[in-house]
Amino acid sequence: MLLPKDFLTQLEQYSELSNREKAVFVEIFGNSKSRVEVTQAFHISESNLSSCLTGIYKKFSICGSGPVKESRLREYLQKRYSQQKPSGRSTANVAEDDIEALVQEIREQVKPNIKEKCGTMRVLDMDQPIELTGERGIYTNVNILEKTTKRRRMKIGQLLQKFDREDFDHFGLHKPSEKRVPGLQAVQHHNKLMVLGKPGAGKTTFLKYLAMHCIEGQFLTNRVPVFIILKDFAQDPKQLDILQYITQQLLICGIHDSSVKTEHLLRQGKVLVLLDGLDEVREEDTKRILWQTRNISEQFHTNQFVITCRIAAQKYTFEQFTEVEVADFDEEQIAIFAHNWFRLICQVKAEIFIEKLQANKRIFELATNPLLLTLLCLVFEENEDFPANRSELYKEGLDILLKKWDAKRNIERNQVYKNLSLYCKEDLLSEIAFTTFEQKDYFFKQKTVEAYIAKFISNLQDANLEPEVLQVDSEDVLKSIEAQHGLLVERAKGIYSFSHLTFQEYFCARKIVATLAYKNLVHHINEKRWQEVFLLTVGVMENPDNLVLLMKRKIDNLAASDEKLQHFLEWLDCKSSSFESFYKPAAIRALYFKMTLDSEQNKLDNTLEGDSGNTLYDLDNPLGWDSEDTLDDIEVDWLLNEVLTNSLVLSDDLANAFSQRLDATDIHDETIDKSSRVQAFLDRDYAWCKLADIDDFLGNAIGLASSFQSEFRTALQLLRDKLNQAIPEWEYLFEKLEGFGEWWQENSQAWTEQLIALMIEHRNIGHNWQFSYRQAKLLKQYYNSNKLLVNCLDSDCNISEKIRQEIEHNLLLPISKLET
Repeated sequence: MLLPKDFLTQLEQYSELSNREKAVFVEIFGNSKSRVEVTQAFHISESNLSSCLTGIYKKFSICGSGPVKESRLREYLQKRYSQQKPSGRSTANVAEDDIEALVQEIREQVKPNIKEKCGTMRVLDMDQPIELTGERGIYTNVNILEKTTKRRRMKIGQLLQKFDREDFDHFGLHKPSEKRVPGLQAVQHHNKLMVLGKPGAGKTTFLKYLAMHCIEGQFLTNRVPVFIILKDFAQDPKQLDILQYITQQLLICGIHDSSVKTEHLLRQGKVLVLLDGLDEVREEDTKRILWQTRNISEQFHTNQFVITCRIAAQKYTFEQFTEVEVADFDEEQIAIFAHNWFRLICQVKAEIFIEKLQANKRIFELATNPLLLTLLCLVFEENEDFPANRSELYKEGLDILLKKWDAKRNIERNQVYKNLSLYCKEDLLSEIAFTTFEQKDYFFKQKTVEAYIAKFISNLQDANLEPEVLQVDSEDVLKSIEAQHGLLVERAKGIYSFSHLTFQEYFCARKIVATLAYKNLVHHINEKRWQEVFLLTVGVMENPDNLVLLMKRKIDNLAASDEKLQHFLEWLDCKSSSFESFYKPAAIRALYFKMTLDSEQNKLDNTLEGDSGNTLYDLDNPLGWDSEDTLDDIEVDWLLNEVLTNSLVLSDDLANAFSQRLDATDIHDETIDKSSRVQAFLDRDYAWCKLADIDDFLGNAIGLASSFQSEFRTALQLLRDKLNQAIPEWEYLFEKLEGFGEWWQENSQAWTEQLIALMIEHRNIGHNWQFSYRQAKLLKQYYNSNKLLVNCLDSDCNISEKIRQEIEHNLLLPISKLET
């Protein structure tokens, strides 16, 4: 006769047994295991088992010798059980056709408990829990990678194929080549699933969602969900086995005969067993929990099992389980999460939040991690913006991953870091970040990073310098960084990177500040990949005055030796000083710099082909420029510059429009290739719109020029009249646009030269600078470097007001003006 485990564990003598005695007691008298089976299960000798049984018999006051004592104890236990066993029909005799009724009965009884444990989430600095599902639910469906990243066999070159080292499409936002499937689909397809993921990837939230989705009748409606936090199970003072623990959970829900019903449900395959946080179990409990988990999943294999674990912490492989990995959030998931978060506050905030994220790829990159996305939402909710000093935001994110995330959940992990303090951990990560970033290593081999770690820990006090020990320690430290904090991750088998390039840049900046290496940093002023490091270094430094002054000096020297560029800067200064304005002089200079480069845009694009970036022209914005509040002088100059810019490219547009000889009737001729017909129509439409823009810009400039010399206004009107006489009406586009094209080809040079002459004579703009390839590239570097400097000034850092004003006053000035 099998005795229920809840009966055995409720006996008063049971509490007096040692942990091993309890386990042996339940196996022999509850599961009817033989002595041989017990010794094999617990890896103990026959003599150890005999000693253990002697202790059990003593607690139950059983006298005798050998098999007699076991028989007497069994009789005693059966008698006790029969005395308290309720009369009537036992649940154990529930007919097979009643199992579904039992499932639904148990589901209703456990529903309040599941909703209490799994219906909400509260992380970080939330004031109160938020609902996970329902109309107010925050949950965002997760995607699963069916092939885990650590098992991919790829080379660094393959990982870099989609990684633009100059334009920095951060690897956190890459569209993965691995197939993604919805999380629910993965659970439906696999009876036993091991869900792996980085810290903060949403593993626990996903498991809670499965429990809620099941109990709400939307998923696996014929099963009873059981949600177990493995850390709590492992540390339960009763040291129950997992079957007993599940029984106890049902007993808490008010289910009578919970032991019998639990075993009946499990034997019928009617339980969804959700085991959360295998990595959170203490090292001393790990072996027991692994054995318990394997045992129940094998003994009751027809049930559904889902286990979660941090990807780097998984050391044991369950043979019957399929391993999958929680994928990073993509842009769609980020948007859904944001809308769910701000839905109860203000939906408009969600749109603003997403716009702000999209405008800042560095912060967007962090949002691929659900935990860090939650941090971003909390920060934005309070201030309706992100901090101008991004280093503060990154530091808060790193603090969460390095210490707060585990601490808030009362999780103690094995300290493989030896005696490394939090500050030493940051020093180590800074050393790795700076070394790899300086060498342009965004992905690095495991042996390489272990060598950096070995070098670092060899300098610690009491370090063991034996090569074999250092090698083992460095590997352990690497795995601990990955498992505990997720700041270094295995992108493919034996290949690592920082979890986010943003964190690599932050730690690189931290190293520069700690070692006073900012004098060398300025040598990278022209390299786009170092721009974020400059911004973060300025943000981290207590007093960045010297750094920004060095940056200013380096930038000024870029163009100092080129006579034509100095002449250009002298003209820029002269032009911006030719009228009164309430804007900062540097803002006016930046605007005319921008207008000049607009007219040179074609030349810059052609000569600098392959040189990344087209966002040259927003230097004026941080300097206090308001495009909605302009002066007539500036607006007229801008309009005329637009006319000139469009005129210079119109010839090419018209040539494209008539590269295929199609007339109005040809558009409907199906014998002609459809794509050719459509493209011809679009090209002609585009050319016509360009013409319309030129006319509009010129008309607006004439309107504003009424306050200038009448000669200037009259000359502009004559130019516009010549153009209007040749421009066809829309309805005659195909008949007459070609004729205009011929007119433009014959007259464009003279027309444009007249426009340029007027601009130079009356407005001192429109000069043909004829920059060489080298000068064009140098000019772009000069502009972008100044833009970086302005962004540093605008980043809410600790630059003194005196230095800030001095730099702003001297922006975009020629060397001759600076020397005076």
